[in-house]
Amino acid sequence: MARVHPTAIVDPGARLGEGVEIGPYCVVGPHVELGKDVGLLSHVVVEGHTQLGARVRVFPFASIGHQPQDLKYKGEPSRLEVGEDTVIREHVTMNPGTTPGGLLTKVGKRCLIMVGCHVAHDCKLGDSVIMANNATLGGHVVVEDYAFLGGLCAVHQFVRIGKHAMVGGMSGVENDVIPYGSVMGDRARLGGLNLVGLKRRGFSREDIHGLRTAYRVLFAQEGTMAERIEDVAQLFSAIQPVRDIIDFIKADSQRALCQPRQSNAS
Repeated sequence: MARVHPTAIVDPGARLGEGVEIGPYCVVGPHVELGKDVGLLSHVVVEGHTQLGARVRVFPFASIGHQPQDLKYKGEPSRLEVGEDTVIREHVTMNPGTTPGGLLTKVGKRCLIMVGCHVAHDCKLGDSVIMANNATLGGHVVVEDYAFLGGLCAVHQFVRIGKHAMVGGMSGVENDVIPYGSVMGDRARLGGLNLVGLKRRGFSREDIHGLRTAYRVLFAQEGTMAERIEDVAQLFSAIQPVRDIIDFIKADSQRALCQPRQSNAS
């Protein structure tokens, strides 16, 4: 049975799972679905066609599911889905999708979205993504599993952030970031691999060594990028993280690839 504070306003059309707790002064709209044991602490607004998975926790003054900040949006019944065990901290804003993006914004499982972050329309976040305070995503951004976005960073619309990548605080990211990469700067440049993250998540020494060697080949001065991609694909095909990078680079994208500041990357 759900527990709803007397000061909360919950539309009768909202669907509340077993064990849901809705705290003081929250507002829940008619098309909202809250999964089992979801907690809205206080002063939370959840609107639109929004689905929060089991055990999601939302902290005060978050605005979840209000219409996109996009002039092309004309009231279509777009959706926002948030995966189970995700934590949404104070003052976070998340918007549903628009027609060009398939009418869906999706946040994965076990994510941590810290204070003041913004997830714009049509973004797709994988599992275990961390966004530190005030990180901002433009529309249609893709963030893959285990990526970390530092505080106050801003990611341009349509950019892709690969799995296990790290974006440094206060960085402006205009181009795609390879999986396992680490970028930083007011116009972010690739600074190497996210070695700290790789070690923390239990990647083997062999995989990390192979990744480092492949990275040097991929961003060396010799040859074209296309030639280096093929070289890396042939030399390191047995290493899954390297295959992840190659697949990421070869995939369709509307943005260029974030490159090292110097062409002779080490």
